[in-house]
Amino acid sequence: MTVTSSFIPVVCVVGFHHARGPEIESWFGVEDGIDPAIDNDWSFLPFMALSDGAHAATEDFSYFTLRRRTNSNRPATSVFGISCSRQIDSSELLNRPVEVTRSTVQKAVVAITDRPQFFGRLREKLSMVTGAWFAQRDFTDVDILKVGECNGGTRKGPGAERKQKFQESLVNSLKDSDNDRDQYLGLPLRELVYEYKHQTLVLFKCCLLQPKMLFFGSRCERLCMMQFSLISLIPGLLRNLEDCADPDFDSYEKKLILPTSLKSSERSSLLSYMGLPLQLFGKGSLFGPYTPLQQLDVLADHGTKSYIVGSTNSLLLQQKDRYSDILVNLDETTINITSSSLRSALALSAADRRWIDFLTQTIATTWDENNPSRPKTLGYMGSEEFIRLQFEEYLLALLSSVKYHIYLETPQNSPLLSIEGDPSLDFNSEWVHCWRQTSSFALFAANTDSHLFDIVEPRHPTTGNLSLEDIQRRLVLQIQTLHLDERLASSKEILNKHLTTGQKKVSTAFTSLWADIEAMREAQRNRTQLASTKTSTTDHENSRSRATSETVTAETKSPTPSLRFGARAPDLSNAQASVAAAGQKAGAYISSWGTWASERRKGWTAARTVAGNVGEEGARGDEMATRVREKHSWDSGLGRSATKKEERGGDGIGRLDA
Repeated sequence: MTVTSSFIPVVCVVGFHHARGPEIESWFGVEDGIDPAIDNDWSFLPFMALSDGAHAATEDFSYFTLRRRTNSNRPATSVFGISCSRQIDSSELLNRPVEVTRSTVQKAVVAITDRPQFFGRLREKLSMVTGAWFAQRDFTDVDILKVGECNGGTRKGPGAERKQKFQESLVNSLKDSDNDRDQYLGLPLRELVYEYKHQTLVLFKCCLLQPKMLFFGSRCERLCMMQFSLISLIPGLLRNLEDCADPDFDSYEKKLILPTSLKSSERSSLLSYMGLPLQLFGKGSLFGPYTPLQQLDVLADHGTKSYIVGSTNSLLLQQKDRYSDILVNLDETTINITSSSLRSALALSAADRRWIDFLTQTIATTWDENNPSRPKTLGYMGSEEFIRLQFEEYLLALLSSVKYHIYLETPQNSPLLSIEGDPSLDFNSEWVHCWRQTSSFALFAANTDSHLFDIVEPRHPTTGNLSLEDIQRRLVLQIQTLHLDERLASSKEILNKHLTTGQKKVSTAFTSLWADIEAMREAQRNRTQLASTKTSTTDHENSRSRATSETVTAETKSPTPSLRFGARAPDLSNAQASVAAAGQKAGAYISSWGTWASERRKGWTAARTVAGNVGEEGARGDEMATRVREKHSWDSGLGRSATKKEERGGDGIGRLDA
């Protein structure tokens, strides 16, 4: 179906004035004396064209929506703007105006159209024309904005090709485009899935619930493109955003009719019969890829029930609870769901997780760092067309399953034998319940057939409970995501290197320790041998000295045999018998002495004095007895010596009696 448009694309230049801030400087493609910004109340257009933080980039793009007022010929509708902003050092200008007082000059060239599906092609033209204009270094010369190549190509030599006005080239390029086909050039859909993985499905299902979604990022173009990529997953939605610029618009609902026929061979007919596109931006909703702070009043208005907006200003992060139900931070690649009810509704079922894990793994295995927009295999698997068809299949199955769920709720309807259970449970029953409360579902239910499950099978693409394969797939995906194989490879190499070095050090240490132990053992053996040698020498000398003394003793007792046979060994048994006899005699002596002392004690008159004297005498006697024992024990002489000692002991007793 060919759609005619009554809006002619227009171009304008926005500059940053040092005193007044961003302002529109000139228009191209409009009649003299007409200012579209005044006629349509586009007071925020300069702030949308020059985004916060645009001065930090050499070139940046901003995408935004504008409200076009109604007139006698047409209703109010939405139009879309894309700006290319650049900056240049003011000292480089060939013709520097007096009002330029800043060190840099910042300007943006803006193109406004009603067909956002052609933004990819429009962006390339706008970038080329803006770059050429800045390369002139003279902003008073605007002819280059009026003249451009027919096909938007680079400028060549004079007379090389016929040239026409830039604004006219935009009109012709959009007129020659295929109106039945969406142009997705420039939408980083693969990057969205690669970076957010399973949370991509969370964001997709979140859009259908129509909450307040806030995207934040420091790079304006990436911020806007992520939002366009997300809503482009709903087939046909980019071509039906006429109500997205103002919460009061609802023209799409008024013109929507119930399909009465279906051509299964035509994809557009099938999608229309299934109720697509789902209208997310109807009454009370807003879409603003880049929303400046000047539009915060619109976001906080009571009539604004839901929106998808983006901002590069970090002030909104401090008020995320006020302006968002879910915050998507592109700089940190995080999703923060502030609403508890929304968080439980967006929990993925086992079938959902299995489906998105398969898609994410396909993107990861075909990822090319040098060219993220296409698979490294240059094939269909993992391409953006593959991703869109996967989401289209998921969405059709979702719509059919919900219709069958409604069918089962009617008491008089009996379950179909060809359908097992309630397939909507695989999409999270709580999410289904929340979606049925939205205005988008009300519009879908009122304009679709009740038996859509007869057209598309009501079954989740990856139905079933969690299995071992799902866990393995997630583990593989986590390894690919975290690059664990690469990290482990480098870590393994480093570990092996350290192990080799450590092994050498330990081996050297053990070798040195063993050498030290062997040296200590050798030294100990030497000391032991030396000590043994000394001991042997000493024992030999002692033996010789004992032998000599015994020889002398033997010669003294019997000189004739000694002279005749030499020295003999002493008779130890006789010596031991002599020592034992001497000990017995000493014991008898001590016993008799004790008897005498006890009898003598009875006759003393002074007990204490006498006792002391007796004690002294007794001690003296004990000492004498001890000396006698020692004498008898160590004496190695013969019986003659013992006899002399006994006689000496008898003399002692006689002396005591005297």
